[in-house]
Amino acid sequence: MEQIKINSIVAFYEKLKVLDQLTLDLKKGEIVSLIGPSGSGKSTFLKLLVGLVKPSQGSVFLDGKEINYNNKEDLTLVRSKIAIVFQQYNLFQNMNVLKNICIAPTKIQNRDKHEVEENAVKLLKKVGLEDKMKAYPEELSGGQQQRVAIARALNLNPQILLLDEITSALDPELVKEVLDTIRLLASEGMTMFVVSHEMNFVRDLSDRVAFLDKGKVIEVNSPQELFNNPSNERTKEFMSKISKQDK
Repeated sequence: MEQIKINSIVAFYEKLKVLDQLTLDLKKGEIVSLIGPSGSGKSTFLKLLVGLVKPSQGSVFLDGKEINYNNKEDLTLVRSKIAIVFQQYNLFQNMNVLKNICIAPTKIQNRDKHEVEENAVKLLKKVGLEDKMKAYPEELSGGQQQRVAIARALNLNPQILLLDEITSALDPELVKEVLDTIRLLASEGMTMFVVSHEMNFVRDLSDRVAFLDKGKVIEVNSPQELFNNPSNERTKEFMSKISKQDK
């Protein structure tokens, strides 16, 4: 059974249609990456799943329950199960790393402070930053700040993680440390939607890859098939440009 099922979603930004009859699903433990040209709706789609953008048509099912994004209880349910990490780290500059990771679980989820801090320490060790828990964001590199942002999302105990171009703001030498963290989460069975322009990473990490264009899912397939043998002409055109850039 799909953990998330999206049927014919339509969404607007002001008067511009950014998602157009988008249909996709995500199974438990699966990693689906979203690729496509700039403006194709990838980031908007992730924002919609957590309620930052509201659908005007279509339906989203989470664990078999249809979500009403205008209902406060449904929105709370969604945000208890899904966490998102953006390309900008959005860390609180006046708080150290440990406090950044603990504030949402204690203030929003009302979880026990001791349990939240214990989990935060474990997560910092997982992302290789156990020695930085008392540091402030300005003392960290971009890659370290992004790993803190990932640990912060994980401390919400999500069932599903959404990653929105989390390496695009990083210098090339810092990208690998963040991607290695995501590979570790993948090896542990975390369910993920991933938006990324790192095509080798997408190819290696994903169970399936969805190609989006103009707010629609044009084609979904295994990485091997989508990259090497796409069936849709628009996908072929995009892949041809990607191949030329890689050479």
